Amino acid sequence: MQPGFSVMSFAPIAAFEAANIVAGERFYDLRILSERGEPLTNSLGWTINTEPLGEDRFDTLMVGSGPELVPPSPRTVALLRDALSSTRRISSICIAAFTLAEAGILDGRRATTHWSYAEELGRRFPKITVEMDRIFIADGPVWTSAGMTAGIDLALGLIERDLGKQAAQRTARVLVVHHRRAGGQSQHSAMLQLDAKSDRVQIALAFAKQNLREPLTVEQLAEAARLSPRQFSRVFRTETGLSPAKAIENLRLEAARFMLEQGRLPIEEIARETGFGDRERMRRSFVRTFGESPRALRNAAHPLATI
Repeated sequence: MQPGFSVMSFAPIAAFEAANIVAGERFYDLRILSERGEPLTNSLGWTINTEPLGEDRFDTLMVGSGPELVPPSPRTVALLRDALSSTRRISSICIAAFTLAEAGILDGRRATTHWSYAEELGRRFPKITVEMDRIFIADGPVWTSAGMTAGIDLALGLIERDLGKQAAQRTARVLVVHHRRAGGQSQHSAMLQLDAKSDRVQIALAFAKQNLREPLTVEQLAEAARLSPRQFSRVFRTETGLSPAKAIENLRLEAARFMLEQGRLPIEEIARETGFGDRERMRRSFVRTFGESPRALRNAAHPLATI
């Protein structure tokens, strides 16, 4: 950490703390470091004690940043450059990517940062391949994340590498966040459950979420993924454990439940907007999945809502 560091730099720490809860042991030993180990004041003016970087060896280093770009000191740059050879992996949150870049750690690598600083990162450090549309990127032992809460996504990626996919999913549930940024507003995301790995399946799922009102046949999804229907169905089931039809139903259920809990649209309109077609078909799906009708769920969330 550097003086004036953003409190959002602490967000990933919560993920590792939750992972320890999930693991049932102190798998991660978390420590706050700075160049000299002195007390630091963060962006809100709060002071926190730190330990000096360079005296011990660490498995993973995560570099935080302030809300604005501040050049790192030559000593910090040297410490990070040296740490790369003795640390299993090193990562940056938000615009801390500039600190890694100053140390030459990102040269020849793919990296990301906050979208509003991505062009500047590429302009100042042309040896880096900057991908501004990514939430986080792992290029060998070097990980970088986009801005703000994207550090949590990066932390979940590290946890998955260490403890496995199931532990990372459970950690995401403890945090009440989505393991993969694919939309959805409920506390448990259907996209999280699907957890598709390949770009093609993720593209098909993103297409489905944007077109839930449509019938969404296997042929349409396969076309979005640029695969044959047969190949798509096989790959989809292998990656998600579900048939395309069941996965689409789950996405429809999630969208409909959110609209029921958050909005005041009539149930019939929600059924049309989410692709169920009619109220009765949506009711059967809700009862089968949640054990309650849409009306019951809406009444529980908004007793005075229009039905």
